[in-house]
Amino acid sequence: MSANGTPPDFVTRWPNLAQPRLGAEVVSATDEFFAAKERMIQAEPPVRIPGKFDDHGGWMDGWETRRKRGPGYDHCVVRLGRAALLYGVDIDTSYFTGNFPPSASIDGRLDGEWVEIVPPTNLGGNAHHYVEVEQPGPWRELRLNIYPDGGVARLRVHGRFVFDAAQESGDLVELSGLLQGGRPVAWSDDHYGWPGKVFLPDRGINMGDGWETSRRRVPGNEWMIVELGHPGTIRSIEIDTSHNKGNYPDTIIIQAANERRSTDASLITQSMFWPVLLPEQKLEAHTIHTFTDEIVDLGAITHARINIIPDGGVSRVRLFGEPSS
Repeated sequence: MSANGTPPDFVTRWPNLAQPRLGAEVVSATDEFFAAKERMIQAEPPVRIPGKFDDHGGWMDGWETRRKRGPGYDHCVVRLGRAALLYGVDIDTSYFTGNFPPSASIDGRLDGEWVEIVPPTNLGGNAHHYVEVEQPGPWRELRLNIYPDGGVARLRVHGRFVFDAAQESGDLVELSGLLQGGRPVAWSDDHYGWPGKVFLPDRGINMGDGWETSRRRVPGNEWMIVELGHPGTIRSIEIDTSHNKGNYPDTIIIQAANERRSTDASLITQSMFWPVLLPEQKLEAHTIHTFTDEIVDLGAITHARINIIPDGGVSRVRLFGEPSS
Protein backbone atom coordinates (compact mmCIF):
# COMPACT_ATOMS: atom_id res chain seq x y z
CA MET A 1 0.00 0.00 0.00
CA SER A 2 1.06 3.59 -0.63
CA ALA A 3 -0.62 6.74 0.63
CA ASN A 4 -0.45 9.86 -1.55
CA GLY A 5 2.91 10.35 -3.26
CA THR A 6 3.37 9.09 -6.82
CA PRO A 7 0.49 6.82 -7.91
CA PRO A 8 1.55 3.23 -8.63
CA ASP A 9 1.66 1.75 -12.10
CA PHE A 10 -1.86 0.30 -11.97
CA VAL A 11 -3.38 3.80 -11.68
CA THR A 12 -1.88 5.01 -14.95
CA ARG A 13 -2.03 1.70 -16.79
CA TRP A 14 -5.63 0.66 -16.10
CA PRO A 15 -8.78 2.83 -16.21
CA ASN A 16 -11.07 3.36 -13.22
CA LEU A 17 -14.03 1.02 -13.78
CA ALA A 18 -16.07 2.13 -10.76
CA GLN A 19 -17.82 5.07 -12.41
CA PRO A 20 -21.41 5.50 -13.59
CA ARG A 21 -20.45 6.16 -17.22
CA LEU A 22 -19.10 2.61 -17.35
CA GLY A 23 -22.23 1.16 -15.78
CA ALA A 24 -21.14 1.10 -12.12
CA GLU A 25 -23.73 1.69 -9.42
CA VAL A 26 -23.87 1.61 -5.64
CA VAL A 27 -26.54 -0.93 -4.79
CA SER A 28 -26.58 -0.87 -0.99
CA ALA A 29 -25.02 0.58 2.16
CA THR A 30 -25.52 -0.09 5.84
CA ASP A 31 -25.81 3.66 6.45
CA GLU A 32 -25.47 6.94 4.55
CA PHE A 33 -26.72 9.42 7.12
CA PHE A 34 -24.18 12.19 6.46
CA ALA A 35 -23.37 11.71 2.77
CA ALA A 36 -25.01 9.70 -0.03
CA LYS A 37 -23.35 6.48 -1.11
CA GLU A 38 -23.63 7.37 -4.83
CA ARG A 39 -21.12 10.20 -4.45
CA MET A 40 -18.35 7.71 -3.73
CA ILE A 41 -18.14 6.51 -7.36
CA GLN A 42 -18.37 9.84 -9.16
CA ALA A 43 -15.58 10.15 -11.72
CA GLU A 44 -14.85 13.77 -10.89
CA PRO A 45 -12.31 14.51 -8.13
CA PRO A 46 -13.95 15.26 -4.77
CA VAL A 47 -14.40 18.88 -3.77
CA ARG A 48 -14.72 20.78 -0.51
CA ILE A 49 -17.24 23.60 -0.09
CA PRO A 50 -16.48 25.43 3.18
CA GLY A 51 -19.57 26.49 5.09
CA LYS A 52 -21.99 24.27 3.15
CA PHE A 53 -24.44 22.37 5.36
CA ASP A 54 -27.52 20.24 4.83
CA ASP A 55 -30.12 18.88 7.25
CA HIS A 56 -27.67 16.30 8.62
CA GLY A 57 -24.60 18.49 9.08
CA GLY A 58 -21.59 19.58 7.07
CA TRP A 59 -21.83 18.61 3.39
CA MET A 60 -19.18 16.11 2.31
CA ASP A 61 -18.36 14.93 -1.19
CA GLY A 62 -18.33 11.17 -0.66
CA TRP A 63 -20.01 8.45 1.37
CA GLU A 64 -20.25 9.04 5.11
CA THR A 65 -22.00 7.06 7.84
CA ARG A 66 -23.09 8.22 11.28
CA ARG A 67 -21.02 7.49 14.39
CA LYS A 68 -21.50 3.85 15.38
CA ARG A 69 -22.51 3.31 19.01
CA GLY A 70 -22.51 -0.48 19.04
CA PRO A 71 -20.66 -3.52 17.67
CA GLY A 72 -20.11 -4.10 13.96
CA TYR A 73 -18.97 -1.96 11.04
CA ASP A 74 -20.39 -0.27 7.96
CA HIS A 75 -20.11 -1.45 4.39
CA CYS A 76 -21.18 -0.44 0.91
CA VAL A 77 -21.71 -2.62 -2.19
CA VAL A 78 -20.72 -1.43 -5.67
CA ARG A 79 -21.78 -3.33 -8.80
CA LEU A 80 -19.56 -2.82 -11.84
CA GLY A 81 -20.99 -2.47 -15.33
CA ARG A 82 -19.57 -5.84 -16.31
CA ALA A 83 -17.33 -8.53 -14.86
CA ALA A 84 -13.78 -7.25 -14.67
CA LEU A 85 -10.22 -8.17 -13.81
CA LEU A 86 -9.00 -5.82 -11.08
CA TYR A 87 -5.39 -4.88 -10.40
CA GLY A 88 -5.57 -2.14 -7.80
CA VAL A 89 -7.82 0.23 -5.87
CA ASP A 90 -7.62 3.78 -4.55
CA ILE A 91 -9.47 4.39 -1.28
CA ASP A 92 -9.55 8.19 -1.28
CA THR A 93 -10.35 10.07 1.96
CA SER A 94 -9.85 13.56 0.51
CA TYR A 95 -11.27 16.27 2.84
CA PHE A 96 -12.23 13.68 5.45
CA THR A 97 -9.95 14.71 8.30
CA GLY A 98 -11.78 14.04 11.57
CA ASN A 99 -14.28 11.54 10.21
CA PHE A 100 -12.34 9.03 8.09
CA PRO A 101 -12.39 5.29 8.93
CA PRO A 102 -9.26 3.99 10.71
CA SER A 103 -9.16 1.03 8.33
CA ALA A 104 -10.96 -0.64 5.43
CA SER A 105 -11.04 -3.85 3.41
CA ILE A 106 -12.69 -4.94 0.14
CA ASP A 107 -14.46 -8.18 -0.78
CA GLY A 108 -15.34 -9.27 -4.31
CA ARG A 109 -17.71 -11.74 -5.91
CA LEU A 110 -18.84 -12.78 -9.36
CA ASP A 111 -21.72 -15.16 -8.72
CA GLY A 112 -20.99 -16.96 -5.47
CA GLU A 113 -19.62 -16.10 -2.05
CA TRP A 114 -17.71 -12.99 -1.08
CA VAL A 115 -13.91 -13.30 -1.26
CA GLU A 116 -11.52 -10.90 0.45
CA ILE A 117 -9.44 -9.23 -2.27
CA VAL A 118 -8.02 -6.29 -0.26
CA PRO A 119 -7.13 -7.17 3.35
CA PRO A 120 -7.80 -4.74 6.24
CA THR A 121 -5.71 -1.67 5.47
CA ASN A 122 -4.91 1.30 7.69
CA LEU A 123 -6.31 4.60 6.43
CA GLY A 124 -5.38 8.21 7.09
CA GLY A 125 -7.30 11.41 6.62
CA ASN A 126 -7.31 13.49 3.44
CA ALA A 127 -5.20 10.96 1.50
CA HIS A 128 -5.16 8.50 -1.38
CA HIS A 129 -4.56 4.89 -0.34
CA TYR A 130 -3.36 2.75 -3.24
CA VAL A 131 -3.60 -1.00 -2.73
CA GLU A 132 -2.86 -3.76 -5.23
CA VAL A 133 -5.46 -6.51 -5.66
CA GLU A 134 -3.87 -9.90 -5.13
CA GLN A 135 -6.78 -11.88 -6.62
CA PRO A 136 -7.71 -10.13 -9.90
CA GLY A 137 -10.91 -12.08 -10.40
CA PRO A 138 -12.96 -11.57 -12.51
CA TRP A 139 -15.34 -9.80 -10.12
CA ARG A 140 -18.69 -8.09 -10.72
CA GLU A 141 -19.56 -6.81 -7.22
CA LEU A 142 -17.34 -5.20 -4.61
CA ARG A 143 -18.04 -4.65 -0.92
CA LEU A 144 -16.11 -1.87 0.78
CA ASN A 145 -15.94 -2.49 4.52
CA ILE A 146 -15.01 0.45 6.78
CA TYR A 147 -14.07 -0.18 10.41
CA PRO A 148 -16.10 0.87 12.25
CA ASP A 149 -17.64 3.90 10.51
CA GLY A 150 -16.76 7.20 8.82
CA GLY A 151 -16.41 8.65 5.37
CA VAL A 152 -14.70 7.83 2.06
CA ALA A 153 -14.58 10.44 -0.68
CA ARG A 154 -13.99 8.12 -3.65
CA LEU A 155 -13.47 4.44 -4.38
CA ARG A 156 -11.57 3.96 -7.62
CA VAL A 157 -11.11 0.48 -9.02
CA HIS A 158 -8.48 0.01 -11.73
CA GLY A 159 -8.60 -2.86 -14.18
CA ARG A 160 -10.25 -3.96 -17.41
CA PHE A 161 -13.60 -5.47 -18.27
CA VAL A 162 -13.68 -9.07 -19.45
CA PHE A 163 -14.74 -9.29 -23.08
CA ASP A 164 -17.99 -11.23 -23.47
CA ALA A 165 -19.38 -11.54 -27.00
CA ALA A 166 -22.73 -12.63 -25.56
CA GLN A 167 -23.26 -9.12 -24.18
CA GLU A 168 -22.82 -7.50 -27.60
CA SER A 169 -25.55 -6.93 -30.17
CA GLY A 170 -25.17 -6.73 -33.93
CA ASP A 171 -22.58 -8.16 -36.29
CA LEU A 172 -19.85 -5.66 -35.38
CA VAL A 173 -18.46 -5.04 -31.89
CA GLU A 174 -16.81 -1.87 -30.65
CA LEU A 175 -13.53 -3.64 -29.90
CA SER A 176 -11.75 -0.47 -28.75
CA GLY A 177 -14.36 0.44 -26.11
CA LEU A 178 -13.48 0.49 -22.41
CA LEU A 179 -16.69 -1.42 -21.72
CA GLN A 180 -15.51 -4.20 -24.05
CA GLY A 181 -12.10 -4.43 -22.35
CA GLY A 182 -10.21 -1.95 -24.52
CA ARG A 183 -7.29 -0.13 -22.90
CA PRO A 184 -5.28 2.97 -23.85
CA VAL A 185 -1.64 1.88 -23.69
CA ALA A 186 0.43 4.99 -24.39
CA TRP A 187 0.13 8.47 -25.87
CA SER A 188 2.30 11.38 -26.91
CA ASP A 189 0.50 14.17 -25.05
CA ASP A 190 -2.16 14.45 -22.34
CA HIS A 191 -1.99 18.15 -21.53
CA TYR A 192 -5.77 18.52 -21.19
CA GLY A 193 -6.55 15.29 -19.33
CA TRP A 194 -6.62 11.52 -19.61
CA PRO A 195 -6.83 10.57 -23.33
CA GLY A 196 -8.69 7.32 -22.59
CA LYS A 197 -11.96 9.25 -22.44
CA VAL A 198 -12.21 8.81 -26.24
CA PHE A 199 -13.12 5.15 -25.60
CA LEU A 200 -16.04 5.81 -23.25
CA PRO A 201 -19.35 4.29 -24.43
CA ASP A 202 -21.37 7.53 -24.43
CA ARG A 203 -21.12 10.75 -26.42
CA GLY A 204 -18.82 13.53 -25.28
CA ILE A 205 -20.57 16.25 -23.29
CA ASN A 206 -18.15 19.11 -24.01
CA MET A 207 -14.71 19.87 -25.43
CA GLY A 208 -13.02 18.64 -22.25
CA ASP A 209 -14.65 15.21 -22.54
CA GLY A 210 -12.19 13.63 -24.94
CA TRP A 211 -8.52 13.76 -25.94
CA GLU A 212 -7.00 17.17 -26.58
CA THR A 213 -3.29 17.81 -26.92
CA SER A 214 -1.33 20.98 -26.40
CA ARG A 215 -0.38 22.97 -29.51
CA ARG A 216 2.49 21.23 -31.23
CA ARG A 217 5.38 23.62 -31.99
CA VAL A 218 7.84 21.11 -33.47
CA PRO A 219 7.70 18.76 -36.47
CA GLY A 220 5.75 15.51 -36.14
CA ASN A 221 2.31 14.62 -34.89
CA GLU A 222 0.48 13.38 -31.79
CA TRP A 223 -0.53 9.73 -31.34
CA MET A 224 -2.16 7.21 -29.03
CA ILE A 225 -2.01 3.40 -28.88
CA VAL A 226 -5.04 1.35 -27.85
CA GLU A 227 -5.17 -2.34 -27.03
CA LEU A 228 -8.44 -3.88 -28.18
CA GLY A 229 -10.61 -5.74 -25.71
CA HIS A 230 -10.45 -8.77 -28.02
CA PRO A 231 -8.56 -9.46 -31.27
CA GLY A 232 -10.64 -8.84 -34.34
CA THR A 233 -10.88 -7.62 -37.94
CA ILE A 234 -11.84 -3.95 -38.14
CA ARG A 235 -14.70 -3.14 -40.54
CA SER A 236 -15.82 0.34 -39.45
CA ILE A 237 -14.10 3.29 -37.76
CA GLU A 238 -15.76 6.33 -36.20
CA ILE A 239 -13.81 9.51 -35.47
CA ASP A 240 -15.92 12.03 -33.58
CA THR A 241 -14.68 15.63 -33.34
CA SER A 242 -17.83 16.90 -31.61
CA HIS A 243 -17.28 20.10 -29.59
CA ASN A 244 -13.85 20.55 -31.19
CA LYS A 245 -14.46 23.51 -33.47
CA GLY A 246 -11.23 25.51 -33.49
CA ASN A 247 -8.87 22.76 -32.47
CA TYR A 248 -9.79 19.59 -34.41
CA PRO A 249 -6.93 17.68 -36.12
CA ASP A 250 -6.34 18.36 -39.79
CA THR A 251 -6.01 14.69 -40.72
CA ILE A 252 -5.87 11.24 -39.17
CA ILE A 253 -3.99 8.02 -39.97
CA ILE A 254 -4.50 4.74 -38.10
CA GLN A 255 -1.94 1.93 -38.03
CA ALA A 256 -2.53 -1.51 -36.54
CA ALA A 257 -0.95 -4.89 -35.85
CA ASN A 258 -1.32 -8.20 -34.06
CA GLU A 259 1.03 -7.87 -31.08
CA ARG A 260 0.00 -10.52 -28.55
CA ARG A 261 3.46 -10.91 -27.01
CA SER A 262 4.75 -7.33 -26.82
CA THR A 263 5.14 -5.24 -23.67
CA ASP A 264 3.70 -1.76 -23.35
CA ALA A 265 7.15 -0.19 -23.55
CA SER A 266 8.14 -2.03 -26.72
CA LEU A 267 4.85 -1.19 -28.43
CA ILE A 268 5.70 2.51 -28.57
CA THR A 269 8.69 1.85 -30.83
CA GLN A 270 7.13 -0.99 -32.79
CA SER A 271 3.97 0.98 -33.56
CA MET A 272 5.87 3.46 -35.74
CA PHE A 273 6.34 0.65 -38.29
CA TRP A 274 2.90 -0.97 -38.18
CA PRO A 275 0.97 -1.25 -41.46
CA VAL A 276 -1.73 1.29 -42.20
CA LEU A 277 -5.29 0.35 -41.25
CA LEU A 278 -6.89 3.66 -42.23
CA PRO A 279 -4.99 5.81 -44.78
CA GLU A 280 -4.78 9.56 -44.27
CA GLN A 281 -8.24 11.14 -44.01
CA LYS A 282 -9.20 14.80 -43.73
CA LEU A 283 -11.26 15.73 -40.69
CA GLU A 284 -13.81 18.47 -40.09
CA ALA A 285 -14.83 20.41 -37.02
CA HIS A 286 -17.63 19.18 -34.73
CA THR A 287 -18.42 16.17 -36.94
CA ILE A 288 -18.86 12.42 -36.60
CA HIS A 289 -16.79 10.79 -39.38
CA THR A 290 -17.48 7.17 -40.35
CA PHE A 291 -15.04 5.19 -42.48
CA THR A 292 -15.70 1.74 -43.95
CA ASP A 293 -14.57 1.40 -47.58
CA GLU A 294 -11.31 3.21 -46.80
CA ILE A 295 -10.21 0.56 -44.27
CA VAL A 296 -7.39 -1.80 -45.26
CA ASP A 297 -8.07 -5.44 -44.37
CA LEU A 298 -5.19 -6.45 -42.10
CA GLY A 299 -6.94 -9.48 -40.64
CA ALA A 300 -7.23 -9.84 -36.88
CA ILE A 301 -5.41 -7.12 -34.93
CA THR A 302 -4.82 -6.58 -31.22
CA HIS A 303 -3.57 -2.96 -31.17
CA ALA A 304 -4.07 0.25 -33.11
CA ARG A 305 -2.11 3.50 -33.23
CA ILE A 306 -4.24 6.62 -33.79
CA ASN A 307 -2.19 9.42 -35.36
CA ILE A 308 -3.71 12.90 -35.35
CA ILE A 309 -1.90 15.38 -37.59
CA PRO A 310 -0.46 17.58 -36.36
CA ASP A 311 -2.35 17.90 -33.04
CA GLY A 312 -5.75 18.90 -31.66
CA GLY A 313 -8.83 17.46 -30.04
CA VAL A 314 -10.96 14.37 -30.64
CA SER A 315 -14.12 13.52 -28.71
CA ARG A 316 -14.45 9.79 -29.43
CA VAL A 317 -12.63 7.05 -31.36
CA ARG A 318 -14.47 3.80 -32.06
CA LEU A 319 -13.09 0.76 -33.88
CA PHE A 320 -15.82 -1.73 -34.80
CA GLY A 321 -14.98 -5.21 -35.97
CA GLU A 322 -15.58 -8.93 -36.07
CA PRO A 323 -14.06 -10.65 -33.00
CA SER A 324 -11.74 -13.48 -33.91
CA SER A 325 -12.38 -16.93 -32.51
